[in-house]
Amino acid sequence: MGMSRHSLLAVGSSAFHRLAYVAWGAPAAPVLLCVHGLTRNGRDFDFLAAALEDSFRVICPDVLGRGASAGAASAKDYNTAQYVADATALIARLGVERVDWLGTSMGGLMGLFAASLPGTPIRRLVLNDIGPFVPKASLERIAAYVGTDPRFDDIGGVEQYLRTVHAPFGDLTEAQWRHLATHGARPLDGGGYGLAYDPKIGDAFRAAPIADLDLWALWDRIECPVLVLRGAESDLLTREVAEEMTQRGPKAELIEFAGCGHAPALMAPEQITAVRDWLLR
Repeated sequence: MGMSRHSLLAVGSSAFHRLAYVAWGAPAAPVLLCVHGLTRNGRDFDFLAAALEDSFRVICPDVLGRGASAGAASAKDYNTAQYVADATALIARLGVERVDWLGTSMGGLMGLFAASLPGTPIRRLVLNDIGPFVPKASLERIAAYVGTDPRFDDIGGVEQYLRTVHAPFGDLTEAQWRHLATHGARPLDGGGYGLAYDPKIGDAFRAAPIADLDLWALWDRIECPVLVLRGAESDLLTREVAEEMTQRGPKAELIEFAGCGHAPALMAPEQITAVRDWLLR
């Protein structure tokens, strides 16, 4: 079956914008929506999608301002409510009423928010290394690199940068790091490369003083089944928060992966198998 590329128009606060997404699997299969982290893009899920496309129609969008999607006309549109509205337009484009949602980090926060609302289209939710409480210190770590807009001479330079910033992704293969770099770079006018996201995302991230993020009230409203994946060394999803997620609200199932922090890349066979087994159970 393989991958195909698509796009749709969605509306922001002051302009329409074009959102890119890739699709895997049979059009008639149940939809699994895979949503990436803050500075990443939908091609992060290529390995997972290739392994699941025999059972699911796997849809991997580039969130507003990332990857092949357009940037926002106004930086204030870089917010969760806008992202969820865009995802809702995507679900409508797909012609389905219900989806399974897998979200890494920011993509998981989007899913958490959407799943907490009455009438949600989310049937089952997989949260990859994110929960309803995020410590201030880990947000400060992310704020230190988001939107710095570094420049690189070649893809190799992008790869070295990503290997440093995303070291907690775990023990990836040479080909996997190169995959992340190839799809995480954008050619610059005059030569060289930048990162494949709008640097203004960092402005939105730092617009208000950084504080602990507490969404327990939303968590307690979720009624669908939830699987939580956690990198054993994660600073963003602490073990205490992950354990509490199994005890309250939707009482999630929890799977921890050794050898990685924030966030498991979902490229290793055991990580892909864990997701697949839970979704097919």
